[in-house]
Amino acid sequence: MLTENPDQLRERLAADLIRARERTKLLTAVDDTELLHQHSPLMSPLVWDLAHIGNQEELWLLRDVAGRDPLLPETVDQLYDAFQHPRSTRPSLPLLEAVPSRRYVDEVRGKVLDVLERIPLHGRPLLENGFAFGMIVQHEQQHDETMLATHQLRAGEALLTAPPAPAAETLLPQEVLIPGGRFVMGTDIEPWALDNERPAHAVEVPSFFIDATPVTNADYLAFVEAGGYEDPRWWHPDGWKHVRGAGLFAPQFWTREGKSWHRRVFGRTEPLRPQQAVVHVCWYEADAYARWAGRRLPTEAEWEKAARFDPESGRSRRYPWGDDDPTPDHANLGQRHLEPADVGAYPAGRSALGVHQLIGDVWEWTSSEFAGYPGFRAWPYREYSEVFFGGGYRVLRGGSFGTDPSALRSTFRNWDHPIRRQIFSGFRTARSATPEEAHV
Repeated sequence: MLTENPDQLRERLAADLIRARERTKLLTAVDDTELLHQHSPLMSPLVWDLAHIGNQEELWLLRDVAGRDPLLPETVDQLYDAFQHPRSTRPSLPLLEAVPSRRYVDEVRGKVLDVLERIPLHGRPLLENGFAFGMIVQHEQQHDETMLATHQLRAGEALLTAPPAPAAETLLPQEVLIPGGRFVMGTDIEPWALDNERPAHAVEVPSFFIDATPVTNADYLAFVEAGGYEDPRWWHPDGWKHVRGAGLFAPQFWTREGKSWHRRVFGRTEPLRPQQAVVHVCWYEADAYARWAGRRLPTEAEWEKAARFDPESGRSRRYPWGDDDPTPDHANLGQRHLEPADVGAYPAGRSALGVHQLIGDVWEWTSSEFAGYPGFRAWPYREYSEVFFGGGYRVLRGGSFGTDPSALRSTFRNWDHPIRRQIFSGFRTARSATPEEAHV
Protein backbone atom coordinates (compact mmCIF):
# COMPACT_ATOMS: atom_id res chain seq x y z
CA MET A 1 0.00 0.00 0.00
CA LEU A 2 2.80 2.46 0.84
CA THR A 3 4.21 2.54 -2.72
CA GLU A 4 1.08 2.23 -4.89
CA ASN A 5 0.68 4.41 -7.93
CA PRO A 6 -2.70 6.15 -8.48
CA ASP A 7 -4.10 3.44 -10.75
CA GLN A 8 -3.10 0.66 -8.33
CA LEU A 9 -4.56 2.66 -5.46
CA ARG A 10 -7.90 3.10 -7.22
CA GLU A 11 -8.03 -0.62 -7.97
CA ARG A 12 -7.22 -1.48 -4.39
CA LEU A 13 -9.80 0.94 -3.00
CA ALA A 14 -12.50 -0.38 -5.33
CA ALA A 15 -11.64 -3.97 -4.40
CA ASP A 16 -11.71 -3.15 -0.68
CA LEU A 17 -15.04 -1.35 -0.99
CA ILE A 18 -16.53 -4.28 -2.90
CA ARG A 19 -15.18 -6.86 -0.44
CA ALA A 20 -16.61 -4.92 2.49
CA ARG A 21 -19.99 -4.71 0.80
CA GLU A 22 -20.02 -8.44 0.03
CA ARG A 23 -19.50 -9.08 3.75
CA THR A 24 -22.20 -6.57 4.71
CA LYS A 25 -24.67 -8.23 2.36
CA LEU A 26 -23.88 -11.66 3.76
CA LEU A 27 -24.41 -10.47 7.33
CA THR A 28 -27.72 -8.80 6.42
CA ALA A 29 -29.00 -11.64 4.21
CA VAL A 30 -31.82 -12.37 6.65
CA ASP A 31 -35.58 -11.95 6.40
CA ASP A 32 -37.01 -8.51 7.05
CA THR A 33 -38.28 -9.40 10.53
CA GLU A 34 -34.81 -10.58 11.54
CA LEU A 35 -33.21 -7.48 10.04
CA LEU A 36 -35.46 -5.16 12.06
CA HIS A 37 -35.21 -7.09 15.35
CA GLN A 38 -32.94 -6.00 18.19
CA HIS A 39 -31.21 -9.08 19.59
CA SER A 40 -29.60 -7.30 22.55
CA PRO A 41 -29.80 -3.77 24.00
CA LEU A 42 -26.00 -3.73 23.56
CA MET A 43 -26.38 -3.93 19.79
CA SER A 44 -28.33 -2.10 17.10
CA PRO A 45 -30.85 -3.86 14.87
CA LEU A 46 -28.98 -5.03 11.79
CA VAL A 47 -31.03 -2.64 9.66
CA TRP A 48 -29.63 0.35 11.59
CA ASP A 49 -26.05 -0.76 10.94
CA LEU A 50 -26.85 -1.29 7.27
CA ALA A 51 -28.26 2.19 6.65
CA HIS A 52 -25.67 3.81 8.93
CA ILE A 53 -22.93 2.33 6.72
CA GLY A 54 -24.56 3.95 3.68
CA ASN A 55 -25.15 7.23 5.48
CA GLN A 56 -21.52 7.62 6.57
CA GLU A 57 -20.37 6.74 3.06
CA GLU A 58 -22.67 9.38 1.61
CA LEU A 59 -21.64 12.05 4.13
CA TRP A 60 -17.90 11.65 3.59
CA LEU A 61 -17.49 10.53 -0.02
CA LEU A 62 -20.46 12.05 -1.85
CA ARG A 63 -21.19 15.23 0.09
CA ASP A 64 -17.78 16.17 1.56
CA VAL A 65 -15.37 14.82 -1.05
CA ALA A 66 -17.54 15.15 -4.17
CA GLY A 67 -19.80 18.06 -3.15
CA ARG A 68 -23.04 16.23 -4.03
CA ASP A 69 -26.48 17.08 -2.64
CA PRO A 70 -28.10 14.74 -0.05
CA LEU A 71 -29.88 11.71 -1.48
CA LEU A 72 -32.51 11.64 1.30
CA PRO A 73 -34.03 14.25 3.63
CA GLU A 74 -31.41 15.53 6.08
CA THR A 75 -33.46 14.17 8.99
CA VAL A 76 -32.05 10.77 7.96
CA ASP A 77 -28.60 11.95 9.07
CA GLN A 78 -29.93 12.37 12.61
CA LEU A 79 -31.43 8.87 12.70
CA TYR A 80 -28.07 7.30 11.90
CA ASP A 81 -25.91 9.53 14.10
CA ALA A 82 -24.41 7.13 16.64
CA PHE A 83 -23.83 9.93 19.15
CA GLN A 84 -27.42 11.11 19.17
CA HIS A 85 -28.99 7.71 19.74
CA PRO A 86 -27.63 4.99 22.05
CA ARG A 87 -27.97 1.46 20.72
CA SER A 88 -30.67 0.51 23.21
CA THR A 89 -33.06 3.18 21.84
CA ARG A 90 -32.49 2.73 18.09
CA PRO A 91 -35.39 0.29 17.49
CA SER A 92 -37.83 3.03 18.55
CA LEU A 93 -36.61 5.42 15.83
CA PRO A 94 -38.45 5.82 12.49
CA LEU A 95 -35.69 3.91 10.69
CA LEU A 96 -35.68 3.09 7.02
CA GLU A 97 -37.19 -0.36 6.58
CA ALA A 98 -35.41 -3.25 4.92
CA VAL A 99 -36.10 -2.55 1.23
CA PRO A 100 -35.43 1.23 1.37
CA SER A 101 -32.25 0.60 3.40
CA ARG A 102 -30.90 -1.84 0.82
CA ARG A 103 -31.83 0.51 -2.02
CA TYR A 104 -30.14 3.45 -0.25
CA VAL A 105 -26.80 1.71 0.36
CA ASP A 106 -26.75 0.40 -3.21
CA GLU A 107 -27.40 3.86 -4.65
CA VAL A 108 -24.68 5.41 -2.50
CA ARG A 109 -22.17 2.75 -3.47
CA GLY A 110 -22.83 3.13 -7.20
CA LYS A 111 -22.21 6.86 -7.01
CA VAL A 112 -19.10 6.40 -4.83
CA LEU A 113 -17.48 4.03 -7.32
CA ASP A 114 -18.18 6.60 -10.03
CA VAL A 115 -16.50 9.32 -7.91
CA LEU A 116 -13.53 7.05 -7.23
CA GLU A 117 -12.89 6.64 -10.96
CA ARG A 118 -12.67 10.38 -11.56
CA ILE A 119 -11.52 12.30 -8.50
CA PRO A 120 -7.78 13.09 -8.01
CA LEU A 121 -6.38 11.24 -4.99
CA HIS A 122 -4.28 14.21 -3.92
CA GLY A 123 -4.54 17.93 -3.32
CA ARG A 124 -6.62 17.69 -0.13
CA PRO A 125 -5.65 15.96 3.13
CA LEU A 126 -8.79 13.80 2.97
CA LEU A 127 -7.81 12.54 -0.48
CA GLU A 128 -4.07 11.94 0.00
CA ASN A 129 -3.36 8.22 -0.50
CA GLY A 130 -7.12 7.70 -0.79
CA PHE A 131 -7.57 8.33 2.95
CA ALA A 132 -11.28 9.20 2.87
CA PHE A 133 -12.08 6.06 0.87
CA GLY A 134 -9.86 3.96 3.16
CA MET A 135 -11.58 5.44 6.21
CA ILE A 136 -14.96 4.38 4.81
CA VAL A 137 -13.64 0.87 4.02
CA GLN A 138 -12.50 0.58 7.62
CA HIS A 139 -15.77 1.98 8.94
CA GLU A 140 -17.82 -0.57 7.02
CA GLN A 141 -15.58 -3.45 8.06
CA GLN A 142 -15.79 -2.34 11.70
CA HIS A 143 -19.57 -2.43 11.47
CA ASP A 144 -19.34 -5.82 9.78
CA GLU A 145 -17.55 -7.07 12.88
CA THR A 146 -20.19 -5.46 15.06
CA MET A 147 -22.92 -7.17 13.03
CA LEU A 148 -21.05 -10.46 13.39
CA ALA A 149 -21.22 -9.96 17.18
CA THR A 150 -24.97 -9.38 16.79
CA HIS A 151 -25.25 -12.75 15.03
CA GLN A 152 -23.44 -14.36 17.96
CA LEU A 153 -25.92 -12.80 20.39
CA ARG A 154 -29.06 -13.73 18.48
CA ALA A 155 -31.14 -16.72 19.60
CA GLY A 156 -32.14 -19.52 17.27
CA GLU A 157 -30.41 -21.63 14.68
CA ALA A 158 -27.19 -20.66 12.98
CA LEU A 159 -27.43 -18.40 9.94
CA LEU A 160 -23.68 -18.25 9.26
CA THR A 161 -21.27 -21.04 8.45
CA ALA A 162 -17.52 -21.23 7.87
CA PRO A 163 -14.84 -23.91 7.93
CA PRO A 164 -13.32 -24.60 11.36
CA ALA A 165 -10.26 -22.66 12.42
CA PRO A 166 -7.03 -24.65 12.20
CA ALA A 167 -5.91 -26.89 15.03
CA ALA A 168 -2.30 -27.04 16.20
CA GLU A 169 -0.11 -29.36 18.22
CA THR A 170 3.00 -27.19 18.23
CA LEU A 171 4.86 -27.00 21.52
CA LEU A 172 5.74 -23.39 22.21
CA PRO A 173 7.46 -21.68 25.14
CA GLN A 174 5.12 -20.36 27.78
CA GLU A 175 6.55 -16.88 27.69
CA VAL A 176 8.98 -14.72 25.72
CA LEU A 177 11.43 -12.15 27.07
CA ILE A 178 11.04 -8.73 25.47
CA PRO A 179 14.26 -6.75 26.03
CA GLY A 180 14.07 -3.35 27.64
CA GLY A 181 14.79 -0.15 25.77
CA ARG A 182 13.22 2.40 23.48
CA PHE A 183 11.09 1.63 20.46
CA VAL A 184 8.88 3.68 18.14
CA MET A 185 5.18 3.35 18.98
CA GLY A 186 2.43 4.55 16.67
CA THR A 187 2.89 5.72 13.08
CA ASP A 188 3.39 8.74 10.88
CA ILE A 189 3.58 6.85 7.58
CA GLU A 190 0.70 4.37 7.51
CA PRO A 191 -1.62 6.07 4.98
CA TRP A 192 -4.92 4.88 6.43
CA ALA A 193 -3.93 5.09 10.10
CA LEU A 194 -6.58 6.84 12.19
CA ASP A 195 -5.91 9.76 14.46
CA ASN A 196 -5.40 7.79 17.67
CA GLU A 197 -2.56 5.80 16.06
CA ARG A 198 -0.60 9.00 15.47
CA PRO A 199 1.96 10.45 15.93
CA ALA A 200 4.89 8.04 16.03
CA HIS A 201 6.83 8.56 19.25
CA ALA A 202 9.65 6.88 21.16
CA VAL A 203 8.69 4.94 24.29
CA GLU A 204 11.01 3.44 26.89
CA VAL A 205 9.81 -0.01 27.95
CA PRO A 206 11.63 -1.98 30.69
CA SER A 207 12.32 -5.67 30.09
CA PHE A 208 9.28 -7.91 30.53
CA PHE A 209 7.95 -11.35 29.72
CA ILE A 210 4.80 -11.86 27.69
CA ASP A 211 2.84 -15.03 26.95
CA ALA A 212 3.98 -16.61 23.69
CA THR A 213 0.30 -17.14 22.78
CA PRO A 214 -3.10 -15.91 23.94
CA VAL A 215 -4.59 -17.54 27.02
CA THR A 216 -6.48 -20.69 25.99
CA ASN A 217 -9.82 -22.17 26.97
CA ALA A 218 -7.95 -24.83 28.96
CA ASP A 219 -5.94 -22.17 30.78
CA TYR A 220 -9.03 -20.19 31.62
CA LEU A 221 -11.04 -23.26 32.61
CA ALA A 222 -8.45 -23.96 35.31
CA PHE A 223 -9.23 -20.54 36.79
CA VAL A 224 -12.98 -21.21 36.61
CA GLU A 225 -12.71 -24.62 38.27
CA ALA A 226 -10.37 -23.28 40.94
CA GLY A 227 -13.24 -21.05 42.10
CA GLY A 228 -11.89 -17.91 40.48
CA TYR A 229 -15.32 -16.35 40.13
CA GLU A 230 -16.01 -16.86 43.84
CA ASP A 231 -12.83 -15.37 45.27
CA PRO A 232 -12.66 -11.56 45.58
CA ARG A 233 -8.87 -11.67 46.03
CA TRP A 234 -8.36 -11.79 42.26
CA TRP A 235 -10.77 -9.09 41.22
CA HIS A 236 -10.56 -5.35 40.79
CA PRO A 237 -13.12 -3.91 43.29
CA ASP A 238 -15.35 -2.68 40.46
CA GLY A 239 -14.94 -6.02 38.73
CA TRP A 240 -15.97 -7.96 41.82
CA LYS A 241 -19.06 -5.77 42.14
CA HIS A 242 -19.86 -6.44 38.48
CA VAL A 243 -19.32 -10.21 38.78
CA ARG A 244 -21.65 -10.38 41.76
CA GLY A 245 -24.29 -8.12 40.24
CA ALA A 246 -24.29 -9.78 36.81
CA GLY A 247 -23.98 -13.33 38.16
CA LEU A 248 -20.93 -14.18 36.04
CA PHE A 249 -19.44 -17.65 36.45
CA ALA A 250 -17.48 -18.23 33.21
CA PRO A 251 -16.85 -16.52 29.85
CA GLN A 252 -19.96 -15.49 27.95
CA PHE A 253 -21.60 -18.32 26.00
CA TRP A 254 -19.99 -21.06 28.14
CA THR A 255 -22.32 -23.68 29.63
CA ARG A 256 -21.66 -26.71 31.78
CA GLU A 257 -23.26 -30.08 31.06
CA GLY A 258 -22.32 -32.53 33.78
CA LYS A 259 -18.53 -32.49 33.91
CA SER A 260 -18.14 -31.11 30.41
CA TRP A 261 -18.03 -27.52 29.25
CA HIS A 262 -19.52 -26.30 25.99
CA ARG A 263 -19.63 -23.00 24.13
CA ARG A 264 -22.36 -21.56 21.91
CA VAL A 265 -20.93 -20.43 18.58
CA PHE A 266 -23.32 -18.62 16.21
CA GLY A 267 -26.31 -20.75 17.10
CA ARG A 268 -24.45 -24.05 17.54
CA THR A 269 -23.42 -25.54 20.87
CA GLU A 270 -20.05 -27.26 20.72
CA PRO A 271 -17.64 -28.86 23.20
CA LEU A 272 -14.98 -26.46 24.38
CA ARG A 273 -11.81 -26.73 22.30
CA PRO A 274 -9.06 -26.66 24.95
CA GLN A 275 -6.31 -25.07 22.86
CA GLN A 276 -8.38 -22.32 21.25
CA ALA A 277 -7.77 -18.81 22.48
CA VAL A 278 -10.43 -17.97 25.05
CA VAL A 279 -12.95 -15.44 23.76
CA HIS A 280 -15.81 -13.31 25.12
CA VAL A 281 -14.16 -12.27 28.37
CA CYS A 282 -14.33 -8.74 29.70
CA TRP A 283 -11.38 -6.71 31.00
CA TYR A 284 -12.24 -7.53 34.60
CA GLU A 285 -12.19 -11.26 33.83
CA ALA A 286 -8.85 -10.97 32.03
CA ASP A 287 -7.38 -8.96 34.89
CA ALA A 288 -8.65 -11.44 37.50
CA TYR A 289 -7.18 -14.41 35.64
CA ALA A 290 -3.83 -12.66 35.36
CA ARG A 291 -3.76 -11.95 39.11
CA TRP A 292 -4.72 -15.54 39.88
CA ALA A 293 -1.87 -16.74 37.64
CA GLY A 294 0.60 -14.47 39.44
CA ARG A 295 0.92 -12.22 36.41
CA ARG A 296 -0.68 -9.10 34.95
CA LEU A 297 -2.07 -7.75 31.71
CA PRO A 298 0.52 -6.13 29.44
CA THR A 299 0.48 -2.39 28.98
CA GLU A 300 -0.43 -1.14 25.54
CA ALA A 301 3.20 -0.11 24.93
CA GLU A 302 4.41 -3.57 25.95
CA TRP A 303 1.95 -5.23 23.62
CA GLU A 304 3.01 -3.06 20.68
CA LYS A 305 6.71 -3.59 21.33
CA ALA A 306 6.19 -7.37 21.43
CA ALA A 307 4.30 -7.10 18.13
CA ARG A 308 6.47 -4.65 16.19
CA PHE A 309 10.03 -4.37 17.50
CA ASP A 310 12.74 -5.99 15.40
CA PRO A 311 15.91 -6.33 17.52
CA GLU A 312 18.13 -6.84 14.47
CA SER A 313 17.19 -3.61 12.71
CA GLY A 314 16.03 -1.68 15.76
CA ARG A 315 12.92 -0.55 13.88
CA SER A 316 9.20 -1.07 14.32
CA ARG A 317 7.53 -3.28 11.71
CA ARG A 318 4.06 -2.78 10.25
CA TYR A 319 3.05 -6.28 11.41
CA PRO A 320 4.64 -8.89 13.66
CA TRP A 321 5.99 -10.84 10.66
CA GLY A 322 7.25 -7.81 8.73
CA ASP A 323 5.88 -5.09 6.46
CA ASP A 324 3.86 -7.22 4.03
CA ASP A 325 0.07 -7.22 4.20
CA PRO A 326 -1.55 -10.17 6.02
CA THR A 327 -2.24 -13.42 4.19
CA PRO A 328 -4.20 -16.48 5.38
CA ASP A 329 -0.86 -18.00 6.46
CA HIS A 330 -0.16 -15.12 8.84
CA ALA A 331 -3.33 -14.76 10.87
CA ASN A 332 -6.96 -15.71 11.46
CA LEU A 333 -8.70 -12.64 10.04
CA GLY A 334 -11.54 -11.65 7.75
CA GLN A 335 -14.28 -13.96 9.09
CA ARG A 336 -12.79 -16.91 7.18
CA HIS A 337 -13.30 -18.94 10.37
CA LEU A 338 -16.01 -17.95 12.80
CA GLU A 339 -13.93 -18.84 15.85
CA PRO A 340 -10.40 -18.47 17.22
CA ALA A 341 -7.76 -20.94 16.08
CA ASP A 342 -5.73 -23.17 18.36
CA VAL A 343 -2.67 -21.43 19.73
CA GLY A 344 0.39 -22.10 17.61
CA ALA A 345 -1.66 -22.43 14.41
CA TYR A 346 0.03 -19.53 12.61
CA PRO A 347 3.82 -19.86 12.94
CA ALA A 348 4.32 -17.62 9.88
CA GLY A 349 2.70 -14.78 11.81
CA ARG A 350 5.03 -14.78 14.81
CA SER A 351 6.87 -11.60 15.69
CA ALA A 352 10.61 -10.99 15.38
CA LEU A 353 10.86 -11.72 19.11
CA GLY A 354 8.97 -15.02 18.81
CA VAL A 355 5.49 -14.05 20.04
CA HIS A 356 2.60 -15.81 18.26
CA GLN A 357 -0.89 -14.74 17.17
CA LEU A 358 -0.66 -11.11 18.11
CA ILE A 359 -2.80 -10.39 15.05
CA GLY A 360 -6.21 -12.04 14.58
CA ASP A 361 -8.08 -14.68 16.60
CA VAL A 362 -9.08 -12.44 19.54
CA TRP A 363 -8.83 -8.79 20.48
CA GLU A 364 -6.41 -8.67 23.41
CA TRP A 365 -7.14 -6.59 26.47
CA THR A 366 -4.28 -4.48 27.80
CA SER A 367 -3.98 -2.79 31.16
CA SER A 368 -3.93 0.69 29.59
CA GLU A 369 -6.74 3.22 29.55
CA PHE A 370 -7.55 4.82 26.22
CA ALA A 371 -5.88 8.21 25.73
CA GLY A 372 -4.19 10.20 23.00
CA TYR A 373 -0.50 9.88 22.27
CA PRO A 374 1.81 12.86 22.96
CA GLY A 375 1.09 15.38 20.20
CA PHE A 376 -2.31 13.84 19.37
CA ARG A 377 -4.43 15.85 16.93
CA ALA A 378 -8.05 14.94 16.27
CA TRP A 379 -8.61 14.38 12.54
CA PRO A 380 -10.78 14.39 10.55
CA TYR A 381 -13.37 14.54 13.34
CA ARG A 382 -13.25 14.57 17.16
CA GLU A 383 -15.92 11.91 17.58
CA TYR A 384 -13.76 9.07 16.30
CA SER A 385 -11.33 9.09 19.25
CA GLU A 386 -11.02 12.23 21.34
CA VAL A 387 -14.47 12.16 22.92
CA PHE A 388 -13.64 8.75 24.43
CA PHE A 389 -10.41 9.84 26.16
CA GLY A 390 -10.65 9.79 29.94
CA GLY A 391 -13.82 7.73 29.99
CA GLY A 392 -12.40 4.64 31.69
CA TYR A 393 -12.19 2.67 28.45
CA ARG A 394 -9.51 -0.03 28.24
CA VAL A 395 -7.44 -0.57 25.12
CA LEU A 396 -7.63 -3.77 23.07
CA ARG A 397 -5.09 -4.69 20.41
CA GLY A 398 -4.51 -7.09 17.55
CA GLY A 399 -7.91 -7.69 15.98
CA SER A 400 -9.97 -10.88 15.97
CA PHE A 401 -11.19 -13.56 13.57
CA GLY A 402 -14.00 -11.10 12.81
CA THR A 403 -11.68 -8.24 11.77
CA ASP A 404 -10.85 -7.57 8.15
CA PRO A 405 -7.18 -6.93 7.26
CA SER A 406 -8.12 -3.55 5.77
CA ALA A 407 -9.27 -2.43 9.21
CA LEU A 408 -6.22 -3.57 11.14
CA ARG A 409 -2.54 -2.79 11.66
CA SER A 410 -0.14 -3.45 14.50
CA THR A 411 -0.67 0.21 15.43
CA PHE A 412 -4.49 -0.07 15.37
CA ARG A 413 -6.15 0.72 18.71
CA ASN A 414 -9.55 -0.52 19.82
CA TRP A 415 -11.21 0.36 23.11
CA ASP A 416 -14.25 -0.59 25.14
CA HIS A 417 -15.81 -0.52 28.60
CA PRO A 418 -14.15 -2.98 30.99
CA ILE A 419 -17.44 -4.88 31.41
CA ARG A 420 -17.91 -5.58 27.69
CA ARG A 421 -17.59 -9.19 26.57
CA GLN A 422 -19.98 -9.57 23.64
CA ILE A 423 -17.01 -8.44 21.54
CA PHE A 424 -14.49 -11.03 20.31
CA SER A 425 -12.11 -10.32 23.17
CA GLY A 426 -9.42 -12.45 24.81
CA PHE A 427 -6.02 -11.66 26.27
CA ARG A 428 -2.50 -12.75 27.11
CA THR A 429 -0.59 -12.05 30.30
CA ALA A 430 2.79 -10.53 31.13
CA ARG A 431 5.19 -10.04 34.00
CA SER A 432 8.08 -7.69 34.67
CA ALA A 433 11.57 -9.18 34.30
CA THR A 434 13.92 -9.15 37.26
CA PRO A 435 17.32 -7.48 36.74
CA GLU A 436 18.92 -10.92 36.49
CA GLU A 437 16.39 -12.13 33.91
CA ALA A 438 16.68 -8.92 31.91
CA HIS A 439 20.40 -9.47 31.35
CA VAL A 440 20.31 -13.12 30.38
